[in-house]
Amino acid sequence: MTTSTAELPLPAGSAETVHEHRRWWRQLGVDTAYVLVGFPLSIAAFVLVVTGLAVGIGTLVVWVGLPLLALTLLVARGLAAVERMRLPGVLQREVPSPVYRSAAPEASLVRRLVEPLRDPQCWLDVVHALLRMVVSIPAFVVVVTWWAVALGGLTSVAWDWSIPYGTDEENVTLPEAFGLEDTSTNRVLVHTAIGLLLALLLPAVVRASALLEAQFGRALLTLRAGTQAQIGRLSEGRDAAVAAEAVALRRLERDIHDGPQQRLVRLSMDLHRAQRMIDSDPDGARSTLAEAATMTRETLEELRALSRGIAPPVLADRGLAAALAAVAARSPVPVELAVELPGGQRLAPAVENSAYFLVSEALANIAKHSDAALARVSVAREDGRLRVEVEDDGQGGAVLAPGHGLAGLADRLFAVDGVLLVDSPRGGPTRLIGELPCP
Repeated sequence: MTTSTAELPLPAGSAETVHEHRRWWRQLGVDTAYVLVGFPLSIAAFVLVVTGLAVGIGTLVVWVGLPLLALTLLVARGLAAVERMRLPGVLQREVPSPVYRSAAPEASLVRRLVEPLRDPQCWLDVVHALLRMVVSIPAFVVVVTWWAVALGGLTSVAWDWSIPYGTDEENVTLPEAFGLEDTSTNRVLVHTAIGLLLALLLPAVVRASALLEAQFGRALLTLRAGTQAQIGRLSEGRDAAVAAEAVALRRLERDIHDGPQQRLVRLSMDLHRAQRMIDSDPDGARSTLAEAATMTRETLEELRALSRGIAPPVLADRGLAAALAAVAARSPVPVELAVELPGGQRLAPAVENSAYFLVSEALANIAKHSDAALARVSVAREDGRLRVEVEDDGQGGAVLAPGHGLAGLADRLFAVDGVLLVDSPRGGPTRLIGELPCP
């Protein structure tokens, strides 16, 4: 005979409370360790950098100082890297790392030594090493004092008996300062109350001290890296826009060459033939002119379709909702369209164009490749971003890979700081999700 016990699950509220308490204690430990370790690191950084700068500048006249200065900047750079590794735990977010300047591999030794001296971020690392004690020492003193008083007060019942309190009337104990009789019980009660008060305030005080030191480090060690990252994103967005436009131009050139251009050549030949047949075969000339008129109408329709792909007039005149309704109406595959945008409010032209081309190209791909019976398009504005979803019940298998049509859509969205997600397992369904900034 066996017995077993089943553990009852905690209520949802209790589980969240336990998780919150664990996170609270973990953050208190991270902040405390950050401040305590930061104090000796700040002293070591100050001593190493000040010594290196003094010796390097003092011996610069005999060229010995140049490698010493370069070495000092490398030391400051290493200490800054250690600090950047410690910042995310306190700031609770990742911090960017700057890109340091470096000389070309074929550069001379002197150029390699001088290159760090020309890097602004290296000198910011030096400034951080020299000044971090301004914040690390006060933070260390406050945190150590607060922890000591809080723990000492809460444990006073265990050590109060061992303190040899004197009988000198000039010495005023804490109970007497509060108007109480100086007894062992009163001393324990007062000490415990003070320790409890400081323990309640301990997380906030430690958190403030750690944030003060961490924000000082972030200002000197990561702000320039953030600017570099922003410049990099803008450069990548520009490259993506150029690539997307180049793909669109090549496709437009191919479509014009394979469509309207061939029709116009055929039209020119028919007109010349009809001109030659007017006198000898009037009926044949009239038939040829009728075919030319039909071809002219077809060519005009094809040119209008191509112009809608370049700059659809309905998008510029009536907005995104009307333009998407027109695209859905022209689609060979039935489309369920849901557009939730504020009435009478227009979006930025770049956002409207990108969303329009995303839906237009996605529906075109569905009609060509997916064997779908139904497509769904939804557009909504959420939290300052425009979310566009295109889904079909086709065979799936779409991939976002270089050289494919979806890569051009991704580049077009990336050019306006948007993203494109593709979910298309084999057998379907396929879902494209585009998100664009829409302040």
